[in-house]
Amino acid sequence: MQEKGGISVSTQNIFPVIKRWLYSDKDIFLREVVSNSCDAVTKLKRLVSLGSAETDGEYKISVKLDKDAGTLTVSDNGIGMTADEVKRYINQIALSGALDFIDKYESKDGNSSGIIGHFGLGFYSVFMVSQKAEIVTRSYDGSPAVHWTCDENGEYEMSECERDGRGTDVIMHISDDEASYLDCEKIKEILKKYCSFMPVPVFFEEGNESEQINDTEPLWQKNPKDCTKEQYDEFYKKLTGDYEPPLMYVHINADFPLNFKGILFFPRVKNEFEPVEPKVSLYYNQVFVSESIKEVLPNYLIYVKGVLDCPELPLNVSRSYLQTNTYVNKVSQHISKKVADRFVQLFNTERAELEKNYADLSLFLRYGCMRDEKLYDRVKDTIMFRLTDGKLVTVKEYLEDKDEGTVYYTADKETQSYYISAYNAKGIKVVEAARLVDTQFMQFLESKNEKVKFRRIDSAVDALGEAGESNETLAKLFAEVTGKKEESIKFASLGEDSAPAVITVSEESRRMHEMMRMYGLNSGGANDETLTVNTASKAVARLPELEENRRKLAAKQIYMSALMLSRRFTPEETEEFVKLNTELLSLI
Repeated sequence: MQEKGGISVSTQNIFPVIKRWLYSDKDIFLREVVSNSCDAVTKLKRLVSLGSAETDGEYKISVKLDKDAGTLTVSDNGIGMTADEVKRYINQIALSGALDFIDKYESKDGNSSGIIGHFGLGFYSVFMVSQKAEIVTRSYDGSPAVHWTCDENGEYEMSECERDGRGTDVIMHISDDEASYLDCEKIKEILKKYCSFMPVPVFFEEGNESEQINDTEPLWQKNPKDCTKEQYDEFYKKLTGDYEPPLMYVHINADFPLNFKGILFFPRVKNEFEPVEPKVSLYYNQVFVSESIKEVLPNYLIYVKGVLDCPELPLNVSRSYLQTNTYVNKVSQHISKKVADRFVQLFNTERAELEKNYADLSLFLRYGCMRDEKLYDRVKDTIMFRLTDGKLVTVKEYLEDKDEGTVYYTADKETQSYYISAYNAKGIKVVEAARLVDTQFMQFLESKNEKVKFRRIDSAVDALGEAGESNETLAKLFAEVTGKKEESIKFASLGEDSAPAVITVSEESRRMHEMMRMYGLNSGGANDETLTVNTASKAVARLPELEENRRKLAAKQIYMSALMLSRRFTPEETEEFVKLNTELLSLI
């Protein structure tokens, strides 16, 4: 007996909405249909585990393309449907069979079956590309098979039919204006994007050729103890196409109460200032949902790549957007904790390996600590700085296990090479801080521990020698040739073999000027330079013996040499230095 009728919907004119606005990307229709097949197999597996059904072979989903017939067919050997279930779950759009199944079977022992469908509209996404759809289905319980067909206007016909074995076939008659979905390569591309890691084998078939599309046991579903570094590297290359192995990976296997899994990879940073966004794909029970899930990630993970599988993550009806809520925040916090745990683990057990990639990894760590208090608390004892000799040390190691002290650093290893040599000669180690984030992070650490100070090596000379007695005559001389005020001329005994003078800028003053420059304000930093004259220098001691003109030229040469040791000349200073040397050479 044949039955006819109109689809029962909860909203009038739902079909035009489905065709135009249900999903932002039409390709998703194939994900929805294959996901439904995956659900059907998962339901049957559940019944088999409970002794309520029997299985007679391997589970399988097939996607068949027939260009001549203009059809795309998705077949499974899952639970199938009876006529009453077709009426209930297909003819009434707003009701989801997945929810009914969960209510009936999942409450028995509390285990999650991994059923994907929660929304009830997924099947009807086929009408975004189809002018007609057919369902041929047979339930596992032996009920007669059902043939259901519906056109794009929502008019259906349903009758009994024949089908070999349980399961469901969804036959999509592709619309003329969507003929691109009859292209073999396009269908394979869509399947690989959305179905590459589905838990049931998915095969693409055209003619006599059949190819399995997916890996049913992706690496993130495995126990981290059972995975090797080579497997992580290989999975990273497959996932990203990046030929270079990642710097570090974090394998997450969260159980109650969050229940999500994933692997995050830290790639090699090619450009610190390159505008990028995280490339972490979101999966829902191994079904691809989205390429970008930055809402779930801590905001400091701006470069990471990888995958997260969150079967309890709240999605809207199209599964394409995240709803910001407490669960999402908890996931983000757990990710941050796992990242911290991984850094601590590597520091404690594989420090040599961590140090190889620390230049890039420290970017994540520094940004993260400044944005996440809990992350900082977890990793603070593992944070390292690179010395000018290449060795990596923590602050505690630099201070030789003392709780307080000063850490000396250089922002430009080449320009400040003289200062580095002078500090090293005194047995003082110097830390490199060539990146903007390094100096920002140092100030952050000072805010966390007032007993530890960071000072650039050209901010003062107290670590290099003892303060010397003021010399009014020399102070006036250097003030005259430099244009500085006499109070900007200081004296110290830095050693007979040290430079006759050095330039310093106080740490506080320089930080203020750097902050002003960041906001586009005029810093006038050069005016804060202090000239410290080395009273132990033979060149300085001889100045009073020279006649006036030569004394001034020598003093100017001492000053310009000090400038050259501290920073790069301005164009005007370069010209002035050339003229000065020319004049001095003429006196020889």
